[in-house]
Amino acid sequence: MSNKKDKVRPPAAEAETTSPGTAAPAEGPAPEAAPDASSAQAGLPEQLAEVQSRVADLEKQLAEVQSQADEYKDGWQRAVAELQNYRRRVEREQAESYQAALGSIVKRYLTILDDLERALAHRPADLPWADGIELIYRKLQTILENEGLKRIEAEGQPFDPNFHEAIAQEAAEGVESGMVIGVVQHGYMLGERVIRPAMVKVAQ
Repeated sequence: MSNKKDKVRPPAAEAETTSPGTAAPAEGPAPEAAPDASSAQAGLPEQLAEVQSRVADLEKQLAEVQSQADEYKDGWQRAVAELQNYRRRVEREQAESYQAALGSIVKRYLTILDDLERALAHRPADLPWADGIELIYRKLQTILENEGLKRIEAEGQPFDPNFHEAIAQEAAEGVESGMVIGVVQHGYMLGERVIRPAMVKVAQ
């Protein structure tokens, strides 16, 4: 027997299943298969129909909003027009009321104007106080004219019942019938309104 103990050799390592140059397959879920082209094309009509439906809904909503906006605009324009008409009507009524009140006041002074005119038509000559009467008459006349008073032209004009009041008819040689041949009392207008017609004589 030999005294040397036989060395026990370790078992050889198991050979690797893969060769050194080959990578091990990665573990994990297998990749999904690519969708079939025919099935994708089959879903396009449904998507297109849905888009068209949404577009139709949006167009309908837009039309409703536009209609409502037009309605609001028309209402606003009518309100503005009514407000302007109201303002014009109020201003016209105020002007008419002012003219009526002013005409009533001015008319009271016409008799004073008439009296001063008659006094000046028969004033004595060379009297200083007569000049004072004329000065008062001119001042009163100026004040009334500044308020819009105008004398109605009558003598030599065709008779007009809107401005003249005939108190007599007389034959007048060489004068056409219907013409004013004399003024008994002057007529006046305040603005465009007659506050007193002229009293006249008319040719037959």
